[in-house]
Amino acid sequence: MNNILFLSFMTSLLICMALIPPLRLLAGRLQIMDQPGERKVHQQPVPSVGGIAFALGAFASILWWGPKDNTTLSVLLGGLIILGFGVWDDRANLGYRIKLLGQLVAALAVVIIGGIRFESIPFLLDADLPMWIGIPVTVFFLVAVSNAVNLTDGLDGLAGGLSFLTLCGIAYLAYLSNDSTVLLLTVPFLGGVLGFLRYNTYPARIFMGDGGSQLLGFIMGVLAILLTDSNRGPFSSSLALFLLGLPFLDTLGVSAQRLAEGRSPFVGDRKHIHHKLMAAGLSHYEAVMAIYAIQAGMVGLAYLLRWQSDTLIVPLYFVIAGAVLSVFMAAGHGLILNPASQSARIRSGRRFPDVLSGPWLRNLPIRFLAAVVPLFLIATLFFPGQVPQDVGYLSTAVFAIVLIGLLFLPRLAPYFVRGGLYMGSTFLFYVSDASWMQAVPPIRMTYLVLFGAIAVMVLLSMRFDSQSRFQTTPLDYLMVCLAIIFPFLPELHADLAGFGLFAAKLIVLFFSFELLLNAFSDRVKQLGLVSLWILFGLGVRMWL
Repeated sequence: MNNILFLSFMTSLLICMALIPPLRLLAGRLQIMDQPGERKVHQQPVPSVGGIAFALGAFASILWWGPKDNTTLSVLLGGLIILGFGVWDDRANLGYRIKLLGQLVAALAVVIIGGIRFESIPFLLDADLPMWIGIPVTVFFLVAVSNAVNLTDGLDGLAGGLSFLTLCGIAYLAYLSNDSTVLLLTVPFLGGVLGFLRYNTYPARIFMGDGGSQLLGFIMGVLAILLTDSNRGPFSSSLALFLLGLPFLDTLGVSAQRLAEGRSPFVGDRKHIHHKLMAAGLSHYEAVMAIYAIQAGMVGLAYLLRWQSDTLIVPLYFVIAGAVLSVFMAAGHGLILNPASQSARIRSGRRFPDVLSGPWLRNLPIRFLAAVVPLFLIATLFFPGQVPQDVGYLSTAVFAIVLIGLLFLPRLAPYFVRGGLYMGSTFLFYVSDASWMQAVPPIRMTYLVLFGAIAVMVLLSMRFDSQSRFQTTPLDYLMVCLAIIFPFLPELHADLAGFGLFAAKLIVLFFSFELLLNAFSDRVKQLGLVSLWILFGLGVRMWL
C-alpha cells in the first residue's frame, strides 16, 4: 500500500510539473490569462493554466493507481465537469448562472453515479438522513465549498497552500481509519498541488484559475463527505468544518459583511481575509504565512477532536470562527496594525560583522554545493539497495523525457533538468536510504556528516546571497514544517515515520538544486548530465 501511495503521489507530481512549462507558453494563444484589475495584486498578465496541470496529473494518477469503482468514476467525472466550466470561465468570464450550472451538474454527478451524500447530520448520528434531504444538502455543500476555495484564491500560493493543508489532514485521518479509497483519491491531488505550488508561490509565475480553485474546493468537499460518512468510518460530519477551515470562514465573513452593508453577497470587493491582513500592514509574503498558520491550526484541531462528540465540535467551531473573524475585522479597520507600522519595523540583515559577510563566505557555500552535491548523488547510485520494477520503469521513462527535452527543446532545458533532478533524487533516496542506515558505522557516520554539511551550506547560501540567487517562499517553510512534524505524528507505523525524515532530506536536496540552478544558469547541461546519470543508473540497476 505504501508503494502505491508513493507512486501515485510521484506520478501526479511529475505530470503536473511536466505540463506547466508548455501550458505557460500556450496560455496566451489559448487566451487563458489573468489580467490585472482593481481587486488583483499582480500588475502583469499571468497564465491561469495551473489548474489544468495539476488536475490532469491527479486524474491520470487516480486512473492508474486508484480503485476502479463507481466512487472513483463519479469523482473523476464531477471533477472533469467543474474543471471544464472553470476553464471556460477563465477564457470567457462567464456569468454566475452558467458557473453555478456547472457546479450543480458536477455535484449531481457524484451524488447520482457515486452515491456520495451525507448520510447523517451533526447531533443525529444514529438517525439516517432521508435521501430527499441528504441529496440537496450534499449538492449545496459541494457548491458552497467550490465557491469558498475560489474566493480565497486572491494571493500567490494562498488557495493552493490552504488546499494542501486540508488534503494532508484528510489523508492522515483516512490513514487512521484505514480508508484506502479516500487515501488513493487524496494523495494524487497532494502531488499535483505540490507540483503546482512550486510555480505559484510569491511571486507567482502561474495561477490555477477558476478551473483549478473550483476543482480543489469540489474535491475537498467530496473527500470530506467520504471521510465522515457514518457508514464508512468513525468520524462525525462536523469535522468537515475544521478540515475546510479558513475558506469557509472567509466566505461566511465576507458574505455577512456585504449583506450588513446592503450589498449583494455575490459582488466582488476587497473584504477578504487576505485583503484585511495586507491593509493592516502585512506584506504579501507575511499575509500568506499568517493564513497558513491559522489553517494548520484548524486542521490540527480536526485531528484532536476526531473522537469527540458534536456537542463539543460544533460549539467550539463557532467560538473559534467568531474569534478569528473578529480579529480580521479589527485588522481591516486598522485597530491592530496599520500601514505605517510596517514601514516602522526594523528589518536589518546585518546581524553579523562585515568580515562574515565578505565575498569569501558568500561564495564558499555555493561552490561547496556545486562540487559536493553532484558527487554525493553519483556515489549514492552505487550504494546497495534493490530497485523495484515500478521505480525502474518510471526512472527510465523520466530519463527519456529529460533526454528528449535537452536534445530538442534547449529553451526549456532548465525545466527538464529541474524535473530530472527532483524525480531522480527522490527515486534514488527511496531505494537506498534504508541501506545507508544499515551500513557499517564509519560509512554511516560519513554519510550523516556529509549530508549535515550540505544542509549547513544550503542555509548559508540562502542567508548570505538570497537576493540574487534563491529566495525562500511560504511553500518552503510549509514543507519544512510538515517534514519535521510528520515523523512524530501519533499512530504512524515505523516505515511511515521514517518517511518524514526521508522527506526532510529531500527538501535539503531540492533547496540545493534551486540554488545551483540559479547560481550556475550557464551550467544547466552539466546538471542535466547528473540527472540523466541517476535516472539511467536506476533503470539499469533494476535489471541487475
